[in-house]
Amino acid sequence: MEIQPQPSDPSANPSVEQAGLAWLERAEQSRAEERAALQAILQEQLNEQKRVRRHKNWFRFFLALYLLALLWLSNADQWRQMEIKAIPHKKFTAVVDIRGPIMATTNTSAENIIKGLNKAFADPNSAGVIVRINSPGGSPVQSGQIYDEMTRLRGRFPDKPFYVAIEDLCASGGYYVAAAAPHIYADRASLVGSIGVIMQGFGFQESLNKLGMESRVLTSGKNKAFLNPFAPVDSSEKTHAQNLLDKIHKQFIEAVRQGRGDRLKGDQAALFEGLIWTGEEAVELGLVDGIGSAEWIARELIKQEKLVNFTQKNDWLSRVSKEMGIQ
Repeated sequence: MEIQPQPSDPSANPSVEQAGLAWLERAEQSRAEERAALQAILQEQLNEQKRVRRHKNWFRFFLALYLLALLWLSNADQWRQMEIKAIPHKKFTAVVDIRGPIMATTNTSAENIIKGLNKAFADPNSAGVIVRINSPGGSPVQSGQIYDEMTRLRGRFPDKPFYVAIEDLCASGGYYVAAAAPHIYADRASLVGSIGVIMQGFGFQESLNKLGMESRVLTSGKNKAFLNPFAPVDSSEKTHAQNLLDKIHKQFIEAVRQGRGDRLKGDQAALFEGLIWTGEEAVELGLVDGIGSAEWIARELIKQEKLVNFTQKNDWLSRVSKEMGIQ
């Protein structure tokens, strides 16, 4: 007799039913976790987009602010000239500032100072000109060019009062420039002088030896590696450098003597050894004519208390061009 298999009844086996329910629960939980993960990913993407937009907005804001600042700086000189033109019938005292190192790439370059001086002297309403100096010096070339132009303008405008007002410091190239003015005033505590020339450097030969290193320099000329800091000092190079300094120093001394003349007092050799003095001492030595500020000069000597600044400054494009060597 053949026995036929009977279909199983799931309800008759509780373990099978429970396993099925557990599988369904796990599947539903897995789908819920997937949905939650997907929602978290979408939310993070939305947050990231918001952050990117926020950063872009801040970047645009600061970029606009930066461009506005550049526009203001580049047109500051034009606005200053517009202010000057706005008072065409009133006399004033013109001021040109020399503040900081006198270098070709700074606002106190010979080019900028000469432009300001020419505008200050040529303006028919300027009753007098004051060069206000607060400088440690700088390039002998730039200082010499300013000195020559101040001397030329003195001759071209002999009837226009011309003064130098020293603030905190007027040393080295700063005093080179000041000596071109017919009258120099300073504060009692101003530091004045340093009539000398300096060339500084370092020697690293011993340091290289201690590190077990050597300098390898190839040149096509005997003196092309002049004063190489990684080699011993060459006596002939040192002599040549000293001759250069002495010649420039001599030019400096001649400029001071030409500008100050017989007003220089005491041991003149001591004046030219690079020392600095207070404003009071400078008056006694004849380096300065008296004690007074730019405001005092304008009020008491020129008799026009209002100061109008003719200082020329590099706009941002000129500064970048000079630093890159384009101009």
